[in-house]
Amino acid sequence: MLKFEFSGSKIFPGTSREITVYVPKQYDGTKPSCVYINQDGVQWSAPVVFDNLIARRELPVLIGVFVRPGVVKALAGDTSLDRFNRSFEYDGLGDSYARFLLEELLPAVEMKTTTDGRRIRLSSKGNDRAIGGSSSGAICAFTAAWERPDAFSRVWSNVGTFVGLRGGDRYPTLIRKSEPRRIRVFLVDGSNDNNSYGGDWWMANQTMERALAFAGYEVEHVWGEGGHNARHGTTVFPDAIRWLWKGWPERVKPAAPTRNPVLAAVLVPGEEWQLVGEGYRLSEGAATNARGEVFFTDIPNSKVYKVGLDGTVTLVRENTNRANGQAFGPDGRLYAAASGAQQIVAYGADGNAAMIADGIAANDLVVAHNGNIYVTQPPPGNSNEPSKVWLIKPDGTKSVVDTGIRFANGVTLSPDQSLLYVADYRSHWVYSFQIRPDGTLAHKQRFFWLHEPDEGDQSFADGMKVDREGRLYVATRLGLQICDQAGRVNAIIPTPNGRITNLCFGGPKFDTIFETCNDKVYKRTVNAIGAHAWAAPNKPTAPRL
Repeated sequence: MLKFEFSGSKIFPGTSREITVYVPKQYDGTKPSCVYINQDGVQWSAPVVFDNLIARRELPVLIGVFVRPGVVKALAGDTSLDRFNRSFEYDGLGDSYARFLLEELLPAVEMKTTTDGRRIRLSSKGNDRAIGGSSSGAICAFTAAWERPDAFSRVWSNVGTFVGLRGGDRYPTLIRKSEPRRIRVFLVDGSNDNNSYGGDWWMANQTMERALAFAGYEVEHVWGEGGHNARHGTTVFPDAIRWLWKGWPERVKPAAPTRNPVLAAVLVPGEEWQLVGEGYRLSEGAATNARGEVFFTDIPNSKVYKVGLDGTVTLVRENTNRANGQAFGPDGRLYAAASGAQQIVAYGADGNAAMIADGIAANDLVVAHNGNIYVTQPPPGNSNEPSKVWLIKPDGTKSVVDTGIRFANGVTLSPDQSLLYVADYRSHWVYSFQIRPDGTLAHKQRFFWLHEPDEGDQSFADGMKVDREGRLYVATRLGLQICDQAGRVNAIIPTPNGRITNLCFGGPKFDTIFETCNDKVYKRTVNAIGAHAWAAPNKPTAPRL
């Protein structure tokens, strides 16, 4: 086995840690190897277990990478204490540790060679990688796979710390709401595990198992009476590793359909995101016309593109004054927030622009069936000025109908057009307003509660649309969050590149979601029909309360 000290991380600056690399004798260095990564260094007598299983051909030839947690060494020697990064790196949610492995540590491992000259080559395929650990190392392993299922698909967890130390208690809810990842999980715990200020480990692991089973994951578990240690895990580890790698090289797949009723209702089995276009600086402003054609902006490049019904993407407009949000109106014109000119403009079929209003540094807008336009204006830069929501009437008169939202961003109407929804980019709320007969707003309420990424401290709620059933689809940093009319997130659909700014329902049947995702645009056919503000209002069925 190889050992080396790894330092120089930019993701965890100032840390150093010991790395141990296991290389089986069967590895010849001619092609990339499968990988097992373990937190807290060498555990479970793993090298011996791997030797035996590989020799019996019960495990593919794999390289083990055993990683100690980072330590920031004190500058004053014995008079000061080191900073210990274990809980920070392991217990926290988010993609930092996964990026540390993928961008920094594993490339460093591949720079090494064995004593007999074999070059270490690691597979980059998630299906060829397992990751595991104990306690905080176990939740760390799960988080890496959860954040990057394309890079890690097999998870070993012994006495996992899925409790409220740094937000791990959120996982069972996120698992139940989210479209399942391609992850296979083996859990071990005992009834005498920790029960402390952070939570009950024994109950938390059982809750995780039930959530994974509910969501359709391949999950196996062994429960016992042990405490918070590695004894039980060490006895189970050989069988767990065999199970995690069963069927390889077949791709890990769900064991059963999710039992989440909204995911089951909205998603089409076997349908995944398809790339529509790429190479944009910042795609935004997804809007659909009455034919089902989709238009979107590239804000920094001041361009507008059209996605035809045949899927072809064409450039249709340049020099848009940094057009951001867009929406079609009942008159068939495409209305745009020309943020560079602080104007709202409307493009006719001939491509000519008419100014509708000026003096509005707009972000997004929606045009109701009656011709009223609602526009969000966030504060400039990082100022603490209040956001504004504008009403522009068909005769061109404009007025501010709300102030006070931190960063008013996406805006849309309920299917019956009696309510206006406004996303707050800098919180986890979407506001709901009742629309008065004169178009002004009443009964403002922080209504839709969104999930936030751990590293963001805000939801990054951006563009929004509704379907004809009344569900609200919100573009957030965690993906597309789907809320019911009662304000609850029922489902979360991650995006392929982890980014999304806006969306719309397009295609001939308006049953295809188009997502603008920074440099890319994706689409996916669903079992839902978009409700378009330019169309006649429809009253959806009341939600279950």
